[in-house]
Amino acid sequence: MSRQYDRVSPESWVDETSTAEDLRGLMRFLTERGTFQFPSLSNGLFSASAGGSEDITVTGYHSIWLRDNMHIAWAHWMVLNDAAPARRCVQTLFDFYVRHQHRFTQIIEGKADFNEPMNRPHVRFSGENLSELPEKWSHAQNDALGYFLWLVSRLMLHQQLVLTPAQWEIVADLIHFWRVIRFWQDEDSGHWEESRKVSASSIGVATAGLTLLRRLMDRSHVQQHLSGVRHPVTASDVQELIERGQQALSEILPFECIQTDPAKGRRYDAALLFLIYPLNVVDRSVAEMILSNVRGNLQGPFGIRRYPGDSYWCADYKKLLDASTRTADFSDNMEARDALLKPGMEAQWCIFDPIISCMYGVWYLQEYAESDRRQQIVHLRRSLSQLTSVGSRFGAYRCPESYYCESGQWTPNDITPLLWTQANLWQALKLMERTLL
Repeated sequence: MSRQYDRVSPESWVDETSTAEDLRGLMRFLTERGTFQFPSLSNGLFSASAGGSEDITVTGYHSIWLRDNMHIAWAHWMVLNDAAPARRCVQTLFDFYVRHQHRFTQIIEGKADFNEPMNRPHVRFSGENLSELPEKWSHAQNDALGYFLWLVSRLMLHQQLVLTPAQWEIVADLIHFWRVIRFWQDEDSGHWEESRKVSASSIGVATAGLTLLRRLMDRSHVQQHLSGVRHPVTASDVQELIERGQQALSEILPFECIQTDPAKGRRYDAALLFLIYPLNVVDRSVAEMILSNVRGNLQGPFGIRRYPGDSYWCADYKKLLDASTRTADFSDNMEARDALLKPGMEAQWCIFDPIISCMYGVWYLQEYAESDRRQQIVHLRRSLSQLTSVGSRFGAYRCPESYYCESGQWTPNDITPLLWTQANLWQALKLMERTLL
């Protein structure tokens, strides 16, 4: 099987004739070639990138991003059917937030201004010693905290995680933090850590986490834990926040942001795909509208753009910015970077096609519609075509963050491999195997 895969292009590895055994063989082939290596720290946390052409300490991708860790940890649980890596990851994240709990409490108690991002709970930090990083960063990211609550609650619902009293304090503080900042109308920097706006993608992730926590609170011992903390939380408190989030989503979706300020308003954003999979926080009709918007406005031949006008890794990015500047915090100065963008030359990302393949796989397993499986295959083939080629400077069969145009040629950017892309492709292959059983 290995020689067969070596002889043909990756997008032809899967087709309508593929079997579950074929998918298992393909996953073995890629695993043997290092595609699904997920190096982690001794405490179970994952860096954003496994390497690249430059020292990742320059780009900052050796740091711990809360959001990335949640996607990677979830993928391990989903693919391996083993909750241990996810449990270990969230336990260490709890250690970080217990150590820096004052970020929650000072805002809850009105002692710190939540409009200043550095005052908020940090969502990017040093994994080695669980310390905050001193440089300015756009920590106003409700989606990242929402993924954390979602995965913690999901682990607990499946009886894969037991919290300590100190960890229950963090859960309760997060609920009160969201109430104080009014997450359903809070302007945050969201998935892409850029200019602050009221984003459906952030509201949706927070709502997904709250929804699972509310299900968990039907168990009496959970309510007891949350009533005995410094800032008690009731089921009605959580339900109220869920309803606030759902109302906001009903007003904004299928768009990302409907604010009238042209610097904030955004109709199309691929981050909305995560509300479909893995979060399942929107119904099929809204999901179809989001998908239509992504395909019609963001999908390209190499990948999927994050949003129209995205200047991150725009054409000739390496020539225009030095290594330390490329991944800097632009949240307060997007105009400078946006001025570099040539029309239609946004980077095309590799994290989205596998997610679309996953959502079609889930729908197929629910209704067994052949049209869903065909689309599952289409986007899995696109995902496989994004792997680096034999002879690539990154090595063969690596998962890039995105493709960008360099001197007229589309090529993987320097954040290759990106563990988040690996995690998504891993899931897409596993779901394809399941739909073929």
